[in-house]
Amino acid sequence: MSTILITGASDGLGRALAEDLAAGGRHQLLLHGRDADRLAQVAQATGGVPLRADLSSLAEVKRLAARVTQAYDRLDVLVNNAGVGFHVDGTERRLSRDGYELRLAVNYLAPVLLTRELLPLLHRAPAARVVNVASVGQQPIDFDDPQFEHDFHEPVAYSRAKLALICHTMDLADELARTGVTANSVHPASYMPTSMSARSGMDFVDTLEKGVSAVRRLVDGAEVAGVTGRYFDSGQEARAAAEAYEPDYRQRLRALTRDLLAGF
Repeated sequence: MSTILITGASDGLGRALAEDLAAGGRHQLLLHGRDADRLAQVAQATGGVPLRADLSSLAEVKRLAARVTQAYDRLDVLVNNAGVGFHVDGTERRLSRDGYELRLAVNYLAPVLLTRELLPLLHRAPAARVVNVASVGQQPIDFDDPQFEHDFHEPVAYSRAKLALICHTMDLADELARTGVTANSVHPASYMPTSMSARSGMDFVDTLEKGVSAVRRLVDGAEVAGVTGRYFDSGQEARAAAEAYEPDYRQRLRALTRDLLAGF
């Protein structure tokens, strides 16, 4: 039986993925969420283990990883799905509990730190997988204003964090080469009928089932066993934004990430 941790599992895509995985009865599901009531509901529906944490706090990210590490001897799959969305006209800049721009913190720094903390457990699985839920919306970080203090716009902040996550996934795949642990990122689908999409102010486009299928393929699909360092658009391997393939951009992003995570 595989042990799978899904962040953001109390709603939307994460919950639907958990329910889909639970139907087969072949997985031990660890379900992260921020809302205790919704998390309890999905845990009851799937038989999964509820793990409450606020990923806007990097200290809580570390505590979440510690709880998993103390309770389990291996982790087969980590799905970094939790995230903060946007409103298409949004201009309200909010900060995380650590004082970072909120989307950068939750959509990028939290999964980077959580993955780092859980690497020992992933290494103990025979062929572990890291699946990072990204987006087709991708924009480069402005390294002169990485916290987006000027001309803030929610969709741009979201897209910057998602491209950063794709870049990190490619770096992680290089780091883990020949260890048996793979790392891939995926845009599951566009504007699925979820609460996050509803808050965006955009019309729904794709079905939730399409998004679940795209992520599920990377979680336990036999056809992608051993595949690593790739970006997928729904079910197909695709090309990410140009910056993801630029060594200088990725090096600057790594340096920024180290600075932001120093002390955690």
